[in-house]
Amino acid sequence: MATYKVKVATGDDFLSGTMDSISLTIIGTQGESHKQLLNHFGRDFATGAVDKYTVRCQQDLGELIIVRLHKDPYSFFPKNSWYCKYVQICAPNGRVYHFPAYQWMDGYETLSLREATGKTRADDTLPILLEHRQEEIRAKQDLYHWRVFVPGLPNYVDIPSYHPPVRRNPNRPEWNGYIPGFPILINIKATRFLNSNLRYSFIKTASFFTRLAPMSLKLKVQGLLDCKQSWKRLKDIKKVFPFYKTVISEYVAEHWTEDSFFGYQYLNGVNPGVIRRCMRIPDKFPVTDDMVAPFLGEGTCLQAELEKGNIYLADYRILEGIPTTELNGRKQHQCAPLCLLHFGPEGNMMPIAIQLSQTPGPSSPIFLPSDSEWDWLLAKTWVRNAEFYCHEAISHLLGTHLIAEAFCLSLLRQLPMCHPLYKLLIPHTRYTVQINCIGRALLLNEEGLSARGTGLGVEGIAEVMVRALSEINYDRMYPPNDFMERGVQDLPGYYYRDDCLAVWDALERFVTEIITYYYPCDAAVEGDTELQSWVQEIFKECLLGRESSGFPKCLRTVPELIRYITIIIYICSAKHAAVNTGQLEYTSWMPNFPSSMRNPPMQAKGLTTLETYLDTLPDVRTTCIILLVLWTLSREPDDKRPLGHFPDIHFVEEVPRRSMEAFRQRLDQISYNIRQRNKGLAIPYYYLDPVLIENSISI
Repeated sequence: MATYKVKVATGDDFLSGTMDSISLTIIGTQGESHKQLLNHFGRDFATGAVDKYTVRCQQDLGELIIVRLHKDPYSFFPKNSWYCKYVQICAPNGRVYHFPAYQWMDGYETLSLREATGKTRADDTLPILLEHRQEEIRAKQDLYHWRVFVPGLPNYVDIPSYHPPVRRNPNRPEWNGYIPGFPILINIKATRFLNSNLRYSFIKTASFFTRLAPMSLKLKVQGLLDCKQSWKRLKDIKKVFPFYKTVISEYVAEHWTEDSFFGYQYLNGVNPGVIRRCMRIPDKFPVTDDMVAPFLGEGTCLQAELEKGNIYLADYRILEGIPTTELNGRKQHQCAPLCLLHFGPEGNMMPIAIQLSQTPGPSSPIFLPSDSEWDWLLAKTWVRNAEFYCHEAISHLLGTHLIAEAFCLSLLRQLPMCHPLYKLLIPHTRYTVQINCIGRALLLNEEGLSARGTGLGVEGIAEVMVRALSEINYDRMYPPNDFMERGVQDLPGYYYRDDCLAVWDALERFVTEIITYYYPCDAAVEGDTELQSWVQEIFKECLLGRESSGFPKCLRTVPELIRYITIIIYICSAKHAAVNTGQLEYTSWMPNFPSSMRNPPMQAKGLTTLETYLDTLPDVRTTCIILLVLWTLSREPDDKRPLGHFPDIHFVEEVPRRSMEAFRQRLDQISYNIRQRNKGLAIPYYYLDPVLIENSISI
């Protein structure tokens, strides 16, 4: 007689427990137990419980490899879901086996779980284990399918049990991403392999939606949410400031007109990856020395500053020709500006010339700091409007959310839970599919907030993203390459770069330790067929098979795999934090980041006044709508997991668990360094403080 001590852990989230009957079968290399009901006097499998049981077998089962959980009806109680975290078994010889689940069981079904040791396909020799991993992949591919959202953008998850209604836009037949209204507190359900990464916790769902209501009510009661008129005075915009103010949001409202702050945002704002060093003035931007010499300082000239590497360019050519929409009965406008900046000896990045189109000429003057106050301010505001679109559509939505969702779906479809890469990456996919489903319903449809709050509307934003994906470059996804390619590797005061590289280094060291433990040589990488299928599917479904992206279709060496995995985790964690966390702080003062412009770009100087400036800015209602969006999407809800914190037990081997602890310690040191530096800064930069970076894109 062999006695096995069993622990079964139920999830902590509201409604994770079940009243259904749960039975267990244990499978070892030397035999299989009978199906045994797990039942105590009183309640079993309550939310947050770790229930303990004893299972007796006629013989020792040998090394334990699989357990089966059976969920069956109990008495007269109706069927209800159960979230199982893990099963843990202590064998007669004292060895403890861990079987991770982290999945929902919704129906009456059987769930097979493998022992937690990470194994590639080459590591498995037992037929039962090979069959198990093949069946798991086959079942997940039957459940999770790719679906086209917008032609030219990464494809996304289609779960059979969740079918958002789709309507074609007769004006654009290829557009099939419409989800009417906002009907979803999404509760994605499926019968098998539905892990917590796809379904929001109750706490997170509730906090997401409830924090929207007070702000909406406030703006409604004030009569602002229904007002389609222009702002009468700039100071009136403070009426829509959110309840929660920060040092940065207050600083923005106070200093938004200053050239030094305008330039600072290119370094440490919410879209800090735009500027590049300019070694030659482009022909399409005919700035002369006479124009800008007064702003460069004494004893120098434009050519000298170009040669010194002190001139930088922000080029928004990707917006050229994007159609605009109509808001509140008025046609909106946009432009594709060019902005020239100078990094001076005082350490400030200062704008010195702005052109509001890609085509020079008499109707496209170059605006200068010496122009009238309102001409210059409006020219800068046009640039900030272009920044809004490039940030929200490219850096944020496409560059993190949509790409990360494709990573997540391919991971689920191609790698079994026992695969070391699944174990490494699954914490960085938590809730990403869920928040993207909400985003598509809330933002990206004909009646959504993008259509009602931005000058480009849904189709314009989609077109910007399609253009951006066609230009995406794998080498630039590697941060050290990106900084070198843009010529900003030694630019002083670039805290985003400094913190990014520190976090990247810690992340790369962590990934290196994990990868080299499971892949001792290049042949192990090249021969991993599951890994290669995963990489190939990402290339096909995320990059749409574009060779020009430079994205790998296969990986052949250990260093290639390390870089690939590090890039994925970086996008899903630190990159998203850098472009998401500060949105509300830099946007709550609307003129600093306007989502629409109601007058065409200026074609002559000397005509702008306060009145024309206010008439060009978004109206009151549009301002309120975009603030509500950013209020909702910028604040991390409850139930967050900071980078490096992995409460779900996927790795059980000593080496990866030591690496996880060393990773946390390195992140703690980075956090301390950032906080010490910020004590001496007028505008602290903390968006890449590891304690504020989540493991995954969950908001």
